[in-house]
Amino acid sequence: MESVRVTLSDGKSVEIRRGSRIYELASLLSVDGGIIAAKLNGSPVDLSRAIDEDCSLEWVSIDSPEGLDVLRHSTAHLMAHAVQSLFPGTQVTIGPTIQDGFYYDFKRETPFTPEEIAKIEQRMEDLARANLKVTREEMPKAQAIEMFRRMGEDYKVSIIEGITEDPVSLYRQGDWIDLCRGPHVPSTGKLKAFKITSVAGAYWRGDEKNEMLQRIYGTSWPTKPALKEYLRLVEEAKKRDHRKLGQELGLFMISDAIGPGLPIWLPKGALLRSILERYIVDIERSLGYQHVNTPQLARVDLYKRSGHWDHFKDNMYPPMAFENKEELVLRPMNCPHHIIIYKHELHSYRNLPIRLAELGTMYRYERSGALSGLSRVRAMTLNDAHIFCLPEQIQAEAVGVIRLIQRVYRDFGFKEYWYRLSLRNPKDKINFVDNDAMWDTAEEYLRQALAEVGVPYKEAPGEAAYYGPKIDVQLNDVLGHSETLSTVQLDFYLPERFELEYVDKDGQYKRPVMIHRGVISTMERMTAFLIEHHAGNFPLWLAPVQLKIVTVTEQQLDYAREVFTELKDAGWRVELDERNEKLGYKIREAQLAKIPYAIVIGDSEVQAQTVAPRRRGGENLAPMPLNDFIERLKSEVAQERGEA
Repeated sequence: MESVRVTLSDGKSVEIRRGSRIYELASLLSVDGGIIAAKLNGSPVDLSRAIDEDCSLEWVSIDSPEGLDVLRHSTAHLMAHAVQSLFPGTQVTIGPTIQDGFYYDFKRETPFTPEEIAKIEQRMEDLARANLKVTREEMPKAQAIEMFRRMGEDYKVSIIEGITEDPVSLYRQGDWIDLCRGPHVPSTGKLKAFKITSVAGAYWRGDEKNEMLQRIYGTSWPTKPALKEYLRLVEEAKKRDHRKLGQELGLFMISDAIGPGLPIWLPKGALLRSILERYIVDIERSLGYQHVNTPQLARVDLYKRSGHWDHFKDNMYPPMAFENKEELVLRPMNCPHHIIIYKHELHSYRNLPIRLAELGTMYRYERSGALSGLSRVRAMTLNDAHIFCLPEQIQAEAVGVIRLIQRVYRDFGFKEYWYRLSLRNPKDKINFVDNDAMWDTAEEYLRQALAEVGVPYKEAPGEAAYYGPKIDVQLNDVLGHSETLSTVQLDFYLPERFELEYVDKDGQYKRPVMIHRGVISTMERMTAFLIEHHAGNFPLWLAPVQLKIVTVTEQQLDYAREVFTELKDAGWRVELDERNEKLGYKIREAQLAKIPYAIVIGDSEVQAQTVAPRRRGGENLAPMPLNDFIERLKSEVAQERGEA
């Protein structure tokens, strides 16, 4: 019997009969039953794949990221099978996995109703219980086209015609078949916990000029408790949705009269934004940053020179032409402007580092379907800065930025965050500057900075900026999804493109290095994240309205006005509710507005010249003199800001 050697991920190896199936090896080794796929020489494959030569093999468990992807892709097939069995004549198009789930696009003349969605879910349950074997087949491309054409699957025919591989792979379960690369679960019985989550419209191939299809979204998990917990978190996320809370709290609005993706900051939102701006500007100035203000327009040639035109043209607005044929464009980045400021005068090595900062407004074209409240917009203001430094200053400056980010996150109450070292893809010479030595040097500098700070990090090839590597600080939302809010980017490229110089101690002209950094991201994205992270319950120091004074009756208004004036003069953001309404009603309104403190004033408070604070959430504090309450507020802010 001819055998082959299989090397496992733990370094051990085993000999098996040539042509054995991977599931046979799993049985031989008594591998855990949670394995649903494998990686053969690094490529994901089904457990039914034959092993024909010496190879390396890694097991894929159902609860691993790769395993979840297989599980969800298989559930997408299960859903398509259910749809076509219930509604003959419905065409299937594509059905990929997405974060936490999957979707499938269908061509059907009538929209799916809630009742039909319930039937689809039930049919999925039936097909899963039937434990249908899932098998992979290969078929010549021409034969596959003819088969799907006979089935009336015009979209599948179009997809196959665009595939260069021949033959193509297909997956069959019961009497249902679909085009797919795989891998998939061995049988439908592995699919035990899933739910359809929503239905939406989607254009074929994402092009607005194409036909509208119906997209059904779903989620799938290894166990029913895992599904239940995910659905609980989804409901919690809905409660925290910044679009919903932003409207309820009167922070921002979007108007069709002005345009999608162009948020309007309402008074309380504008106040919150100004608090963020003053906070970060004051810190930056204390750390030696010089604030500048640059135009939101520039010549197209500036962005051609920087490389943004080549790499970001699709996300930029079309140039505006003037009578002298001059072309100006709304800026998508602030860095070229800061480079021009640096070039304005010659610098000595003694002047470096130079830290230029700006709350710079930028514009990027986003498709209307991608826009979302404050988190995805077309106009945004970035807490931006560029540090021009000597090579020997790189590590200290990068470390300084990381520590600044840590300080800010402490003040904002962020605890669940992690570091990602975003690197280039060495094989991609189009999207990343082709200069191996430059990349190797820059990446090593950032590794050293992370090592000095002493934080763990994950490396992410292919996530770098086109001009250099970066440290991304990733924050997790309520569903555990990570989002980049802060970044430290190292750049040897643009100083070369713009011929930046400084005079070194030996009198020679040399190139400085640039560090691009954003600490609190854009005002828009950070506000969205703060709303959702705190569920609208901002820390006292950050709340647009910190205190609201409510009286029991109109008889206490004179004293309430005195308290209001004293608090306002002391710098607190306070409102006075002078309406002749019931106390409970006014307190409830303050709670719904998520104001940290309601200050209750009745006859006893007037007589004793005290105030009766009530915390957001319902805790009543003992009445106290106003000065004592102010000291308590100061102490709370100091604790929130790590200054106590």
